[in-house]
Formats: sequence, C-alpha cells, structure tokens
Amino acid sequence: MATNNKADGNIEGMLNTLSDSILADRINKLRKSKNAIILAHNYQRDEVQEIADICGDSLGLSIEASKSSAEVIIFCGVHFMAESASILSPGKKVILPRIDAGCPMADMVTEEELKKKQSELPGVPTVCYVNSSALVKSISDICCTSANAVNVVNSVKEDTVLMVPDKNLALYTAKHTAKKVIPWEGFCPTHHLLRVNDVERVKKENPDALFVAHPECPPGVLELADHVCSTSGMLTYVKKSPAKKFIIGTEEGIFYRLRKDNPEKEFIHPSRTRMICPNMKLTRLVDIVLALERLEPVIKVEETVRERAFQSLKRMLEIPRD
Repeated sequence: MATNNKADGNIEGMLNTLSDSILADRINKLRKSKNAIILAHNYQRDEVQEIADICGDSLGLSIEASKSSAEVIIFCGVHFMAESASILSPGKKVILPRIDAGCPMADMVTEEELKKKQSELPGVPTVCYVNSSALVKSISDICCTSANAVNVVNSVKEDTVLMVPDKNLALYTAKHTAKKVIPWEGFCPTHHLLRVNDVERVKKENPDALFVAHPECPPGVLELADHVCSTSGMLTYVKKSPAKKFIIGTEEGIFYRLRKDNPEKEFIHPSRTRMICPNMKLTRLVDIVLALERLEPVIKVEETVRERAFQSLKRMLEIPRD
C-alpha cells in the first residue's frame, strides 16, 4: 500500500509540473476515450470552467448529464452535487475529482436531526434545498432550488412547511408566500460573509450599478438588491439587462462566466473579505486528469436511499413552471 501511495504521489507531482494547456490536452483525450462528460459548477476555478462540457447550477448540471450519452460523469463541484448526479443517473459512473470537497451548509442538517424535528412537527411537510445530502433528500417531501423555492412552497397543500437547511433561503421564501415557513438554522458560510454595510458602501460608490444577490445571502443584504436569483439566473439577468454595471452578491467564481459572456459590462464584488468557497476551489485540472485516468473517487448513492431521494426531486420537477 505504501508503494502505491508513493507512486500516486509521484504521478500527481509530475502532473503538477505541466502547464494548463498540456493538462487540458490530456483531459480532452481522456474524456473522449472514457466517454465522459465534465460538469463544472459556476463557482469552480476559471480553468476548470473553461475545460468543462457544461457549466451551471448544481441540479441543472445533473439533469443535463442524465440526458447525455456519456457513461462517465466527472462532477467538478462538491459532494452533494455528485450525489444528485448519481440519483438522476444510476446507470452512469459518477466521479468527484476531490473527495474532500464538501459543503458546510449541507452538513448542517443530518438525517437523525431532521427526523427528530419532523417528529416534533407532525403533518408539516419538509421542503429540502438541493444543497443537502442524499439521505436528507430521501426523508424530505419535496426538493427545491434557489430559483424555484417559492413555487415549490406554494405547490404543497399544507399551510406550513419546514425548509432545510438554509435559513436565508427560507426567510427569503417566507417573504414571497402566504404560507408559514419554518427555517432550519443552517446557512452558507461564504454567502454569510456579505454584510449590509459593505453593500451600502459599494452601492454609494457606484450609483449607476444594479445589485444582484443570491438568496443564500442574509436578509438585510437581500433587501438592498435590485434582483435576487440563482447563479444561472444571474447569468441570464445580466445578459438581458441594458445596464452596463453590476454589483454581484455571490461567490466570486461566477465572475469568470459573467465577464466572458458580457465583455462590454463591468462587474463589482461588494465584499471586503472576498466571498470565496474553499471547497469549490479544491478541484484543479490535475485532479480532473487523475479522475479520468483512474475513474475514481466514485460517488454512488445506495439504491433504497436513491429511490426515495429521486421521488423528492421528481415531485419538484413535476411542478408546472410559470
């Protein structure tokens, strides 16, 4: 075992000496030979987004991968995203290049904790944000995304819902529905870094800029926003808007795509502390090469859990769109 670990370390060390262009060439050859599709979340490193077949929001990526003829899914994201791909594509091999890429917010709700809360709220359905584990999805009634949370809550027949795990998304949803929303006390540490005074300062310095924020931001920040939406929603909103300057309230990875798609527009980050998700930045081109060569680490959701989680996702996907 020690010899294998040493060999693996030597291979990775050698790959680390190669340029991005050489690594990209290697990835392109491997993806073809392995019949693989590479997915990258909008918060990934610039070079990872550049090499991906598809960039986007977590669930949207899994849906697109399920429609493809690829046999292998390389998911450049975090653990729950790869689980979602496994849920929707049980016949494909799902690879998470960095097995240590987790999500602190998803970890803020466990199956045991949720079951206990549900027992205290009989008859109250659980609306589960897709930023959660497969186990949590499997004991929830319906899933939601940051884009459709309000529609999902409005779709359930009960007047009260429990929303997990993001309290900021829950509080935002509560403001846009007549239903009572009980928030779970979880949050995204990266979006929680954004402060009201920082946004007010940048807005004052740039009075001609529109402020676009992700609903994972704190409520006070969202009150200052001209538009609140998901990352994919930001890409669409900015492209269609006649405005030329935008303050963007989300993780900095999205700036790569915003600038690439809108070279004539200016994008400003409002946070002094920089909103960078360390887990989203773990995946490197070297990790993608190794994942394609070894076809591991594999993320596979156990079938009984997968079936229940799939039902929660399916109920969401069956809701008519506006």
